[in-house]
Amino acid sequence: MSTSSGSSLIRFRYSFHTAARLALDSIRAHKLRSFLTLLGVIIGVASVIIVGAAIEGLGVYADQSTAKAFGSDSFMIAQVLGGNLTRKEFFEKLRQNKPIRREDVAYLEQVNGDTTLYSPYRQRSTDIKRNGLIIEDTAVIGVSASMAEIRDLAIIDGRFFIPAEERARQHVVVIGDEIRNALFPGDVSPVGRMVKIDGIDFQVVGVQEKLGSAFGRSQDNSAYIPATVFTRLWGIGQSMAVFGKPRPETGLSLLESLDLTRAALRTRFKARPGQPDNFDNLTPDAIRSFINNILGLIAAVVVPVTCISLVVGGIVIMNIMLVSVTERTREIGIRKSLGAKRFDILLQILIEAVLLASAGGAAGLAIGGAATAVLARAFEIEMQITATYVVLALLVSTVVGVASGWYPASRASKLDPVVALRAE
Repeated sequence: MSTSSGSSLIRFRYSFHTAARLALDSIRAHKLRSFLTLLGVIIGVASVIIVGAAIEGLGVYADQSTAKAFGSDSFMIAQVLGGNLTRKEFFEKLRQNKPIRREDVAYLEQVNGDTTLYSPYRQRSTDIKRNGLIIEDTAVIGVSASMAEIRDLAIIDGRFFIPAEERARQHVVVIGDEIRNALFPGDVSPVGRMVKIDGIDFQVVGVQEKLGSAFGRSQDNSAYIPATVFTRLWGIGQSMAVFGKPRPETGLSLLESLDLTRAALRTRFKARPGQPDNFDNLTPDAIRSFINNILGLIAAVVVPVTCISLVVGGIVIMNIMLVSVTERTREIGIRKSLGAKRFDILLQILIEAVLLASAGGAAGLAIGGAATAVLARAFEIEMQITATYVVLALLVSTVVGVASGWYPASRASKLDPVVALRAE
């Protein structure tokens, strides 16, 4: 390194250290003003952190809800699927697509049963009673015995019903945690005891683990009964959904198993080559993709709006720095008369603005983190702070500090020392 380069580096270090010390002295000398200046940045950064945590929390909640509703590696086939359809699209699909009935499920089991597990899925809301106790609006679901494996249903007491009970149309039921608490208060096990569904006695054979809610509906107020019994009680219905999952021993992926299922149904429903499927299918990835797109749109709108408060904070910093420059006009004149260069003055004012914005960013980050934890606990909602929003908040606050400090710093550095020394 040449002598001139070494001298320049030493001078820059000295200038930076001096500017930083003077900036800190100025901030300490006006504590209340500095705090009020920071307030806009603090609120802006905290807002970005809280909004970001809420958006990420919604994504986590959606993933958890999807896993509860589908299991880890399953798909769904039905005449019409998709909650984002318009009324016109729904009825158009209802007209074009084929209804799926029990014989279609039997056909799938016959053609692909060696590679894929299948279960019909039908649902009806009704009340369940026991000895004067009642739980209302329970989702009674008719499925096959294979549903326990397809949906990864965890049974914490007893077992899921078996194929023999399904074939024999035995009145057995697997209940959720909410039903157990309502109809069997205390620590007594409900396994082997009787409940009434639509006035019909059913024997409880198992209790599903507590799941919580998924997409706004409790997963613990549900009861699984054999599909054969469901049909006997409420008829064959117009159509049903089908859950499927590749058999683990085959090594098939979800999409490979789904393709085999689609091919079989297209053949059965006589769909011509090149034409779309005349039925709907849904996978967990499709749901996650749809939800992520929605969350992405929300973030694209909400986060920039939230960052506006940081811009407002930057304007406040600029105004205060302009006032500060005016107050220190004589001081700047003295420094320039003693040999301080324009760069030294520019650096001093700019560092002060950046320090204010950075301190506000750090304080906002701490407040945002604390507020996120309090809100998550108070409202029992999922909120998750991620590095992306932390970096975004701190980066924007730093940029705001540089941008808002540049004009006052440039103005101060251009002051004529003779004119500045005359200032009172």
